[in-house]
Amino acid sequence: MITGKEMACFEAGLNSYDTEERTNILSEICELCDTGKIVQGEQVDSHNLHCHTFCSYNGYGFSPTYIAWLAAKKGWFAAGIVDFDVLDAVNEFLDAASRFNIRAVCGIETRVFVGDMAEDGINSPGEPGVAYHMGVGFANSDLPADQQVFLKNLKQKAAERTFGIVERVNTFLSPVKLNIEKDLLSLTPCGNATERHACTAYRKKAEQLITDEAERNAFWAKKLDIPLENASSIVSDPVKLEATIRSKTMKRGGVGYVQPDPKSFPALEEMNAFVAANGAIPTVAWLDGSSSGESDPGKLLDLHIAKGGALLNIIPDRNWNFSDQAVKAEKVACLNAIMEAAAQRDMPVVVGTEMNAPGQKLADDFETDALAPHTAEFVKGAAISFAHMLLSPLTMGYLSEWAADNFADTAAKNEFFEAFGRKFKPESFAKIKAEIKNKNALEIKKYL
Repeated sequence: MITGKEMACFEAGLNSYDTEERTNILSEICELCDTGKIVQGEQVDSHNLHCHTFCSYNGYGFSPTYIAWLAAKKGWFAAGIVDFDVLDAVNEFLDAASRFNIRAVCGIETRVFVGDMAEDGINSPGEPGVAYHMGVGFANSDLPADQQVFLKNLKQKAAERTFGIVERVNTFLSPVKLNIEKDLLSLTPCGNATERHACTAYRKKAEQLITDEAERNAFWAKKLDIPLENASSIVSDPVKLEATIRSKTMKRGGVGYVQPDPKSFPALEEMNAFVAANGAIPTVAWLDGSSSGESDPGKLLDLHIAKGGALLNIIPDRNWNFSDQAVKAEKVACLNAIMEAAAQRDMPVVVGTEMNAPGQKLADDFETDALAPHTAEFVKGAAISFAHMLLSPLTMGYLSEWAADNFADTAAKNEFFEAFGRKFKPESFAKIKAEIKNKNALEIKKYL
């Protein structure tokens, strides 16, 4: 067995910005697993299908390869990546997941404009009609040429928004000003800079320019409008400081914020068309039920289903994990309501923690009283999503013509895809892949 220190070195290398280094260390770890010097975790129900990677922003700096290793080490039932506005991590993640023989799901997240809810707050606070929205089940980073235009536009618009924020915040925080290339883009291996990267860059820039601790505390106290006596405890904590920079300068009410209009983001229908055209599943992103747009979960899901939505994504931790018991009870009631609405519509549910801020959990606490009643549905959603990942390249995915021809209703389809996703992993699927191509569901059930 290798030592903890040796493993720590391996894991640090898995998060290197150097692709070749990550690839070489992945091979070394796989060899050590094959010889029994590293032992993967025994499978558990715990999983995380919403992990952002460092291709957008991960609060721990995790690469796509590292997230695959984390799932293998922990014995997760499945793992899924979801990056903002890019699919850059998909191929790397699927390759690593295949080598560790873990169930893997890949997605994308962006913001869209929902014309039917133009006056309602949805899941992007303070931005009526604007919603975070997802696609789940992409089997490849390399899209057809005609689809690359839409994807490139997503990334370009996201970059323009981030650079615009930096330009405005630079003026406000002067002399702590960022150089886009040197200070910001250097923090991301894929050139996909986000608000969170900018916050890290401003913190580091201030440390470079204002070396005296007392002066730096006074600077941030003034710029972020916090009492000087409280500044030290915030400035000395990178997580707290970056969160404060973001909330005070980049979010609604801050100098860097600009209220979006419908043209700032693609329409819901456009995003769903892109997702479906690339073999993935349009996915509803649920916040917590507190907005006018989420107050009636059945109405919300019906609207999305009519627009092509077929999966529901929830971040459970923000729907129960509160010390105030009254707040917790209210949030859990909303969670239960959306889960019931999804069940009534046979809409599978996928969950995760995001990992797009330091301190977020690596996986949800499925045993807590709020989540335990839903754990079976969460695992079911993970199995269905993974089955789609396996079958989609065979044109037998969840929303394919094959699926429409083979199942009388969504409940029957869910039953098949769940059983398939539970039965197979990458290694076992590879053995029967050629055999099941072009077979009908009844014939494939013999393998389950």
